[in-house]
Formats: sequence, C-alpha cells, structure tokens
Amino acid sequence: MNTYWTALLDGLRHYPEIYTLMSLALLILAAWLCNWIVKRILVRGVYRLLSGTSSGLVREMADSPLIARLANIVPALILSNGIVAIPGLPAAMVTVVGNVCSAFIILTMILAISNLLDIVNTLYQRRPDARFRPIKGYLQVLKIGMFSLATILIIAALIDRSPLILLSGLGAMAAVLLLIFQDTLLSLVASVQISSGDIVRIGDWIEMPQLNASGDVIDIALHTVKVQNFDKTITTIPTKRFISDAFKNYRGMQESGGRRIKRSLYLDQQSVHFIDGDEYRHLHRFSLLTDYLDDKQRELKEWNDKLAERGQEPVNTRRITNLGTFRVYVERYLCSHPGIRQDMTLLVRQLDPTSSGLPLEIYCFTNTVVWAQYENIQSDIFDHLFAILPEFGLRIYQQPSGADMRAWQALKQPINTVTSLDEGHLPMR
Repeated sequence: MNTYWTALLDGLRHYPEIYTLMSLALLILAAWLCNWIVKRILVRGVYRLLSGTSSGLVREMADSPLIARLANIVPALILSNGIVAIPGLPAAMVTVVGNVCSAFIILTMILAISNLLDIVNTLYQRRPDARFRPIKGYLQVLKIGMFSLATILIIAALIDRSPLILLSGLGAMAAVLLLIFQDTLLSLVASVQISSGDIVRIGDWIEMPQLNASGDVIDIALHTVKVQNFDKTITTIPTKRFISDAFKNYRGMQESGGRRIKRSLYLDQQSVHFIDGDEYRHLHRFSLLTDYLDDKQRELKEWNDKLAERGQEPVNTRRITNLGTFRVYVERYLCSHPGIRQDMTLLVRQLDPTSSGLPLEIYCFTNTVVWAQYENIQSDIFDHLFAILPEFGLRIYQQPSGADMRAWQALKQPINTVTSLDEGHLPMR
C-alpha cells in the first residue's frame, strides 16, 4: 500500500500543476472536515453538557454563540499552517491566504470576547442592585476600544505590516478621531455622571416634555436611554441629554410611598356669607364639625363680650362664615380619610381670587403611588366635596353653558311679554 502511494506521488511530481491542485484540494477538504467534526460533534457535545448544568454562567454560555465562534478558529489555523506546505504555489498567494486567515482569527476572537461581555452583562442584570448601577455603558465602551484595536490588528495583518506603524500614524489623526467619536466621548462622560450621581435608574419614571417622553426607563446604554411611555411607545433619548437638559424623575415620590394631590375647588365668591342660627344648627349635625363649632362659638363669644356696647352691632363682631367652616370640614375630612397619609403635609388653603372664582386648594398625599389607586382616591374625595358643598350654602363657579343660557331665555320671555302688555302692545300671534 505504501509502495502504491509512493509511486503515485512520484508520478504526480512529473505534473506539478496537478500535484499542487490536489494538495490544495486536500487542504481545503481537511479544513472543512475539521470544521464539521468540531461543530457537529465537539461543539454540540459541549452545548449538551453545559445545558444540563444549573450554573448561571454555564447556562448563558450554552445559550450564547461564544463556543461556536471559537470553533471557527480551527479551519483558519489549518489553512494558514497548511498553505505553506503546498509546493508550487506563488509566494504572493501563500502570503495573502496566511494574512487573511490571521485577520479572520483576530476578528473571530474579538467577536467571541464581545459575546463573553454580553454574558457578563446578562448575569450582572440578574443582581438585585443592577438597576441602580448598570454596567452596559461601560461594557460598550470596552467593546468600542476592543473593536478599534482589532481593526488596527486586522489591517496590519492584511497588509503584512507591524501594528506599531499604524499606531504611530494615529497621533496625526487624533483631531479627526475626536471629531468622529465626539458623540461617543460625550455619551461616555454622561454615562459616568449618571452612574456615579445615581441620576437615572432602570425602572425610574421620568418626564422630559421637550422630547415628549413620559414613562419608565427600560434600558440605559452608552449612547441612548430608552423610555417606554404610558401609551407603550418607545422614546430613545441620547444619554448626554440627561446631563445637558432638565428632566423630572419621580423616583423620590415612588420611594416615599405617597403621591401628592394638589387640586383646587373654584367657589362662587357671591355664595360666601356669615352663618345664622338656623345654618349653625344645620352644620352642627356634622360629626366632624361639632367640636370646632362649639370651640369657635365660645371663642367668638368671649371676643365679642369684650366689645361691650359696640358688640351689639353685628358689623363690629366676629362671626362664623360658611367658607371658613367648609375649609375646616375639608381638612378634618382628609384627616379621617383612610387613603390619605397623615405623616405628610396636609393643608386646605385659599388662593388669590380670580375671575373664575375663589380657589380653595387641597394639598395632601395619598398612601399609595399606584396610578389607578391614586386616581380613585382623588376622585372619591372630590366627588364627596362637590356633593356636600350645597350643605354649606356654597356654589361651584362655572362659566355659563348652553343650558344656562336657555334657562335664562326661558325666564326672560314671560317678563318681556308682561312688559309689552303694560305698554299697550298686543303680543304677536
């Protein structure tokens, strides 16, 4: 058998072109066969072995193309080393194949390291404190540096020159590189400030009106921050805008456990008056006002008794108003409401009168930050206040509507008819 192969090789040496082509074909076949064995047998076996483990790192490696990328190095090594042993090939072809294989190996290694960094980021995001200190931006900076270095090494391998020659020329290109990567550098600085200052976290509710963004932060990367708005749209914001522009972060409200209610009732100022005896007895029925009215009546009596004869005139005495009584009622109602936090600011105050009525502002905090529950509590409070307001002789101020104008016209028509009859004019039939 050995004699047969020896004779065959000796015969092929008389035909160098055929010998070279067969050697090249055998080299390619060997590279393909090694690639098939590595990927179909070794890599699949490794994946099956890793998928059966419970370790987080091993499981992520099994789900990542990391091992498959590393397997691509095997055929490239066979080609780069075997091409030298094939006789009869031009030196330029050997050099080109070797350089291309070296560049391919460098690219494959960089892609594998990039997959490894993705695995590190995935495992880090599973930590409870990951949303407070995201590392995705830093890993992206590291990737940019690695791919930049890999680009230099690949170019050096393709042109068969030392990488130091290319690196020595980068000094003259520094200004150009700064211009090209200015957004990356600004984003890097912004990412460091965001992370060190704890400005934004994943899960924060932020609001940036100038970019129509109002929702939860779902991703923080090197160049962009993704915000899922409440209508489920996604707004992508450059990271540097969180340093240069103003925005509102509702994290403090969410962590406090209370959400503010700040809304006003606009009262008709003409409905404000002093309460008389009948109204006093009517309001005395409210359990929330019994103590207040008794204490206030006693205080005012002592004050008015000091006025002696001048106290006989109502204009000189202090009296209880329906507006002041209603303000106390609202305050005590909020103090007894189970949905209002009593350890936070709670007040009911009058604002400056306006042409749209007298604002009576309610300022308090609910005991929940959940949006739906917050709105239910707020609506429940104002439903009650709107309904109870006539008990105090007060009215809500409202611009005249079409129904109001029709009612006014209905009242005005009989008056015009009577006036026409008094003037001796018969109404038209």
